[in-house]
Parts: sequence; structure tokens; C-alpha cells
Amino acid sequence: MGRAERARSGEAVSGPARGEDGRDGAGDEKSRAQSAFPFDDFEGSEPHALVADPVGGRDAGFADDTAQIEPSRALALADFAPPRTGPLDAMLRWAYRVGISPTLLASPLRKPAKPRLLATVQSPLSGESGIGERGAGMALRAGHFLVNGVRAPIAQMEFGPAARLTPPFARRVHGFGWLRDLSACAPREQCAAVAERILGAWLDANPQGTKGPAWTVERAGQRLIAWLVHAPFLLAGEQPALRPQLLEAMVQTARWLDRHVESAEDRFGALTGWCAIVAAGLLLPDGRARRVYGEAGMLHALGEAVSDDGGVLSRSPLAQMDAIALLVDLTACYDAVGRTPPPAIEAMLGLLVPPLLALRHGDGGLGSWQGAAATPAAAVEALIAASGVRARPARDCRQWGYQLASGQISGGARSVLQFDAAPPPRPRHARFGCASTLAFEFSHGDQRIVVNCGGAELAGGQVPVRIEQGLRATAAHSTLVLDDANSTAILIKGQIGKGVEEVDFTRSLVDSGKRKAERLEASHDGYASRFGLIHRRILMLSSDGGELRGEDILEPAKKRGQRGKIGFAIRFHIGPHIELMLAEDRRGAGLALPDGSYWQLRLGGVEGELGIEESLWVDGEGRPQPIQQLVVEGLTSRGGGSFPWLLKKMG
Repeated sequence: MGRAERARSGEAVSGPARGEDGRDGAGDEKSRAQSAFPFDDFEGSEPHALVADPVGGRDAGFADDTAQIEPSRALALADFAPPRTGPLDAMLRWAYRVGISPTLLASPLRKPAKPRLLATVQSPLSGESGIGERGAGMALRAGHFLVNGVRAPIAQMEFGPAARLTPPFARRVHGFGWLRDLSACAPREQCAAVAERILGAWLDANPQGTKGPAWTVERAGQRLIAWLVHAPFLLAGEQPALRPQLLEAMVQTARWLDRHVESAEDRFGALTGWCAIVAAGLLLPDGRARRVYGEAGMLHALGEAVSDDGGVLSRSPLAQMDAIALLVDLTACYDAVGRTPPPAIEAMLGLLVPPLLALRHGDGGLGSWQGAAATPAAAVEALIAASGVRARPARDCRQWGYQLASGQISGGARSVLQFDAAPPPRPRHARFGCASTLAFEFSHGDQRIVVNCGGAELAGGQVPVRIEQGLRATAAHSTLVLDDANSTAILIKGQIGKGVEEVDFTRSLVDSGKRKAERLEASHDGYASRFGLIHRRILMLSSDGGELRGEDILEPAKKRGQRGKIGFAIRFHIGPHIELMLAEDRRGAGLALPDGSYWQLRLGGVEGELGIEESLWVDGEGRPQPIQQLVVEGLTSRGGGSFPWLLKKMG
């Protein structure tokens, strides 16, 4: 049962239980004293008392900007059922759904209105202060598409259904996302000719009803919204014959969506299609019936595409940004015609923003999760500003699955810890699903110290398509790997198979008197059926952000463990521009950061040796950067094992 059905039935929708869509429960809430940190091997270690934290890790010792939202400011979940309207709108919605013409419903005694736009949209996502890429816009004016660092001449671009475009190019070209880039680089009059040139070529190659990559619900919805929002770019040029052609394409695309939106590929695709239907109902003539029909579908899709804590079900930061951008553009369409958007849109924006903020590192960019690369700070800041939502990061997203902890000395740099404490998305929601359960990223100030490779969603740009599956593997993330196997099976076309089903998670505050720390603990069953082992990871970040203690524990899935040994590897992908030096005993390594600070990783226990291997990291521009990784490798008993480690800032 999704959010919309639960809201309508009166069932609670904000609890920790694992739902139909695969979101995890809170796990066992009791203190796991039996798994307390065995860190006596480290000099200066002190026993720690575990103190239950009733607000999910909030404490005066942690930075204010990552504290949880106060109860007085917390968002109440809106009812995502169709809006309560009068009998006339209810009748219009039913009549439109069964196929009665919108013109007949609007004015049965007059001729159909000619296609035209009823208003000009001013979206805060467009223009120089929007989220478009100025460099890509300049490249368009110079005659090239620039997508994730790859240039392609417009004159040689094939726009038709038979063209073999890589996924990044297909999204940008068929979804008309390039219009945002063009609007960011120059005034309208300087860009109109370029926009008309590309639009004309695309319309000629894709007549209405053509099948192909351009005619999925999501692509058609993206394209229609882009046309409506950026209409001045497309209709104010020097080709008057293109104007009626585009207006007719808008009408036909809206009708196509009316017929096909309920057969969308996934729930996020359906949400995109419904938002486009509502926008067309607002901005095209005789649109009242379409609008009320679209609003009902859109609100239902919102309730079904987003988890209760505000995270999209694909668990992708890029999809989270797309959802926010959709609602911002749609709100601008309402503003253009002087209508008030349904309250659920504002409520959903308030839910979507805090989880996204939880994935920001000290440099302002996003972490590399579920196929996303390290999205740069400027794009995130512009999107949040356009949303109009002012909120603090969500520290504890049990259903979306990303956990945030941070620490900071007064006046010093802030450390940020991001932890994936949930299963991968369900196959029906996965887009570039990654086997990243129990992986983490860690940054100090503006330097990312431990990262994930990321960037699978950008494969086809500078990231080669042949390594896309590898970037989604468990080994491409900073976590433990057993026998070189993925914790969840990685399939082709972004899909995932069997593996992690359950994740237990708890968080608490650790206070030893002299030192405070935030403790995150999670376990998953991805290796239980194959190797009979449960992977449990404990992370503990000090309140000053200078010490991250970790322990990876393998426990028998049944009462009696299996005999023999199994290979394991704990991988720490190290951020760019960091120099690594192995200790002589191969039990530790030094990390020299570009800012002159020095960190040290030390191993506890007796199993495994530390080594340095090559790796890569996809930056915010979609460019693969060569980096290194620290790898703890060895053999351990199939009956279980424990591997403690410490990452500490020296000096």
C-alpha cells in the first residue's frame, strides 16, 4: 500500500515499519551492548557508555545546521488523495477520463479554440540564476551539444527514433533539457535562432505517434514541460512557420500523455507525465477538464513515488533533484495563470528538500549514491533557492535510507558522514540500482576523504558504457565485500536482482565523559543465503569530527556457523588529490590532504593486511578521475569475524 492509499484510509504513514515498497523499519531499538566497539587495541581508547538518543542523534555538541527540524517546524504529511472539489469538477474529471473532448466539456456550442499559450511562464530554474549549465549553453550557440563533457555537433545529430543515442544524450535531447542550458548562457534574443534550429530538426524527425526512445511517458512529460516553460525561446525567433507546428506538437503530446500516462515505466515516470498534463491544462485553451483530471493523477503519483520521509523510491539523488525541479516548474505554471497550486505541492517540496540536504558534503556538493556522481554545489544551491524551502538536513531518513552524522570544533572545519543504511531500491523503482548497502562517505571541510566511485547514471558521456555495471557493484563502494561478490545482484539496464532484503539500523549518542560521539549501527542479510553470514557495520563519529571509528562484523546467519574460511575485502575509496603512504607493518596508512592536514587509518584486530589499489571517482562534471583505494584483504572464518579500524586526524 502506497502513501496515497494509506492517507486515504487513515492509516499512519510515518512509522518505521518496512512497507510494500521496500523501505526498512527502524530495526531493533534496544542497545546492542554485545556488539560494543572492541577498540582496546588503540592507544588512548576509553570505554564508552551507550546513551539512547531519543531524537535520532541530535545533541548540543553537534553542528546546528545538521540538527533535526524542531517539532514546531516539522512538516505534517499532506493528504495525497484527489483534491476535494465541487460536483462540477468531479464530473469534469470523470468525463475527461472516459475520453470526452475537452472542447466539448468547456464550451459545447462553439468551435474548438486554436492552439495558443494562455500565459508566459517565469520559472526560477531558468535564466542565469537557474540550474542550467552555462558551458553547455555556450557550446550550443557554437554548434555543439555538450553532455557530461562530450561534444556532439548539432549538424550531425540524429534526432529520429532509429538514432542510437547514449542515455545521457537521449535524456538531454529528447527531454529538451538543453533549453535550460541555453537560457543560462545569454539573453533570449541571442539564443532563439539556435533553439529554433534544434526544435525544427527534432519535430521533422519525430512526427506524432512515432515510437522510439522519445516516446516514453517520462521523456514526453519532460519535453512538454520544457516547451511550455521555455516557449519564448521557441516562438519568438525568425521562423514564423515553426510557431503553429510547435503549438500543434504541444497539443498532440498532451493528448498522447492523456492516453499513455497510466502505462508509465515506473512511478517517477508517471509523476513526470502527470505534471506535464497539469501544466498543459493550465496553459493551453479549454484546459479546465484536463487540469482537474491531471491534478488528481499528479497527487496520487506524488504519494506513490516518494517515501514517507521525503526520499524518492529510486533512492537516487539525481532523481530527488528532478522531482524538486518538476514541482518548481509546475508551481511557476500555476503562478503564470494566477492560480494557487494544490497545498500538497508545497508540502511535498518541504518533504523533498531536507533529505537532499542530508547528502551534501562540506564542499556543498552531493555524495555519490545510486548511480549519481558528485553533483556540484552550484547546481544544488540554485535548485534549493528556487524551491523556496528553508530547512535543515534530515539526519535520520529510515525509509530513504541515508543517515547523516557530523561533528565540528567551534570555529573549525565540519566533518560529514553519510551512511547507506537501507536495501537497494526495489527492482520496479531502480534506475541505476547499486549494491551499496552499508557503504559510507566521509568529508572534512571541503575535502572528500572517503568516497564511492559513483557516476553509473552518466555512463555514455565521458564515463564508458562498458564500466557502468562495475560502477554499481559493491566493490565500487566503501564497504565490505565477501568473496568478490555483490551484496545485491547487479543486472543490465540499471536493474538489480536478489540480495539485501532486510537492514536493521539503530543510532545513539555515546558519552564517555571526556568525549561525545554519534554511533550508527546497521546490518544486512545480502550474504546470508550464499555464505551464511550477516554483515554488521558500526560507525562512530566524534563530536569534533576528527575521529571516525568503525567496525565491520561478520556474524553467522544461523545459530551454528559454517566451517572453513572465506575471502573478504574492506574497501575505502579515497577522495581526489589525497596522497597515501602505507605503514611498514601494513596495519595502517597515512593520508596527506591538499589543505596540509594529515589523517591516519589504523586497523585493529589481527586479521587482514592493508594495501593500496587503483580506483576512479566520477566528479560533478561527469569526468572519471583516477584515485586510489585502501583495501583490507584476507581470509576469515565462515563462523564470523570482527574487523575494527580507526580514521583519525593527526596533530
